[in-house]
Amino acid sequence: MFAPVERLVAGRYLRPRRQEGFISVIAAFSLLGIALGVGTLIVVLAVMSGFRAELLGRVLGLNGHLTVQAGPDGLAEFDDLATRLREMPGVRQVSPLVSGQVMASANGVASGAIVRGVRAEDLAARPTIARSFLQGSLPLAENAVAIGSRMAFRMGVGLGDPVTLISPKGTATAFGTMPRMKTYEVGAIFEVGMFEYDNSFVFMPLDAAQLYFDMEGRASELEIMVDDPDRVGAYRRELAPIVGELGRVVDWQQQNAQFFTALKVERNVMFLILSLIIMVAAFNIISGMIMLVKDKGRDIAILRTMGATRGAIMRIFFLSGATIGVTGTLLGFLLGLGFAANIETIRQWLQELTGTDLFAAEIYFLSHLPARIETFDVASVVAMSLVLSLLATLYPSWRAARLDPVEALRYE
Repeated sequence: MFAPVERLVAGRYLRPRRQEGFISVIAAFSLLGIALGVGTLIVVLAVMSGFRAELLGRVLGLNGHLTVQAGPDGLAEFDDLATRLREMPGVRQVSPLVSGQVMASANGVASGAIVRGVRAEDLAARPTIARSFLQGSLPLAENAVAIGSRMAFRMGVGLGDPVTLISPKGTATAFGTMPRMKTYEVGAIFEVGMFEYDNSFVFMPLDAAQLYFDMEGRASELEIMVDDPDRVGAYRRELAPIVGELGRVVDWQQQNAQFFTALKVERNVMFLILSLIIMVAAFNIISGMIMLVKDKGRDIAILRTMGATRGAIMRIFFLSGATIGVTGTLLGFLLGLGFAANIETIRQWLQELTGTDLFAAEIYFLSHLPARIETFDVASVVAMSLVLSLLATLYPSWRAARLDPVEALRYE
């Protein structure tokens, strides 16, 4: 496509003489801008993809893909309903739960918590929680609970220490409703790596939760795990007739719609904003190439008089500009992949260097900075950068090819 002499001249123009230093500065900044734009965009998309994947994995690892929600009285014949649901194609697991909000207190520290009563075999079938026990193990004793590591640290409790749970659903007396209070022993401490769960979730045996919340023989909800979580809409329509009037079937997309929609919008906005960096660098290529064309007017005229065609002149300057764009894209590609692959190590190094917490779990929900490099995202960024860079060289190259050699040499 490019003749050897065209490559030779284009390469010579990329190594300007001393008096052409300003043009080389513009070319260097164009290359640097494209590299930074591509690298930054790859890193941001990798972090956004990793953040969504981590949250989705934690949410679906601790909660069901679908949930049969009952009214305040709960589900009376929940085992029969669970059996019918397990017989449906694609249903992997059905777990009855008793859940409620309480106030957890220990060593003078109190805070809100969510209690989930679940059978030991159902809890062990959730790898996200089953593999996250730091101390203790399943099954829990009848009077024992499992709490998150952040709650344990905040309250200053360990294995065997007492934790008091206070429920607003108490017993009616002549003086009003008295809150229900009961003290349990810490039987296990877990850490799933998501702040919300590690700080506020309490697990206990199903029978103990039924007794505590006064729901003997009943469950507050059924959690359903399916083979394909992305098809929960179809599963919901198939399972709704079986549940009937006993409850309401809700899938994870409905329960977390606002959260994941916000992540998607933020991802798209970040892509648009950071793409402007590449666009600015592409405009720098245009300005630098136009200045190069004006500076090389005499050279172009001499080449034309020696027999070079308009196409050859256009290809020379196109190759000069494209080299800047392709090189910058390649550098940004390598920079972005290297940074994204080691972002957690870099974060920890920066934290040690600055002495500040750069990724607070209280704000970002996760205890580490995730990054997931998606092939499609990287290919999209690289393709966009190459297209913008190549388009930026067309007008200056066309201007160079249209230059009249007579006018260029008139005053030489």
